[in-house]
Amino acid sequence: MFTKEKASPVAALLTGAIVWGLIWFPFRVLQEAGISGETATLVTYFFALVAGLIVIRGAFREIRQAPLILLWIGLSAGWANLAYVLAVIHGEVVRVLLLFYLAPLWTIILAHTLLQERINGYGLMVMLLSFAGAMTMLWHPGGWLPLPQNGAEWLGLSSGFMFAVSNVLVRKARHLSLQIKALSVWAGVVLLALLVTGYTGNLLSSNLGFNSVLLVLLVALAVFLVNPLVQYGLSYTSANRAIVIFMFEVVVGAVSAYWLADEAVTLREVLGGAMIIAASLLSGQLEQEAPGKAA
Repeated sequence: MFTKEKASPVAALLTGAIVWGLIWFPFRVLQEAGISGETATLVTYFFALVAGLIVIRGAFREIRQAPLILLWIGLSAGWANLAYVLAVIHGEVVRVLLLFYLAPLWTIILAHTLLQERINGYGLMVMLLSFAGAMTMLWHPGGWLPLPQNGAEWLGLSSGFMFAVSNVLVRKARHLSLQIKALSVWAGVVLLALLVTGYTGNLLSSNLGFNSVLLVLLVALAVFLVNPLVQYGLSYTSANRAIVIFMFEVVVGAVSAYWLADEAVTLREVLGGAMIIAASLLSGQLEQEAPGKAA
């Protein structure tokens, strides 16, 4: 039965999927206004981190309980968020999303390694479909290997892998509060965005207007509100079910990219994407093989 207790985590994850399916657009607007993707990410997550430090009290003592796993949650989620933003700014939204949603492939391997979840027939089918979908979507006539074709696609692929890492680690750290896990995510994004901004040397434009500043603050507010929701959903949903719910992001991203950026989808991308989506949907069956685990 789909109880209220199960509905709340699902609603939290769906909210995150909608926000992340649309967030590419304000970041592209900021890029055009003179704020690079890494700088915009740094500023928005810094505001979220500061707000979290003000609002969340008494959570720091948890750092002493599990500093290592919090560090890895922060770094993996930090790279997943930063790489995703940079990928959707500079690449085709749908292709980036589909590469991101190879995450079930990585989740199966990581869940087996870190959570001792078995890889059964469903897992093998998920891995095969994910791999076949990626090969179909990335294949180009005359190419040696069906690999990502540009930096944005590589960022999308790496973002999905690091999302799978953070997904599994968040579930493994269920004894820690949602607040401290959210703080670790924000801190990880700020740290990595600061390093990338320093490396690229991209600075704020000198002619920023009120609308740009307001948009940065609105994105920061969305990040501040959504990330704890996602942490809550991940903590009370199996790693593979969470991936299925997040697939709604592909729908939101595809529709918004069509209407707002006039991005077309080729037949090869449709076929490859269908296999990747099927793999993600099939991954929801894996949780039935772990009856002793909370979902």
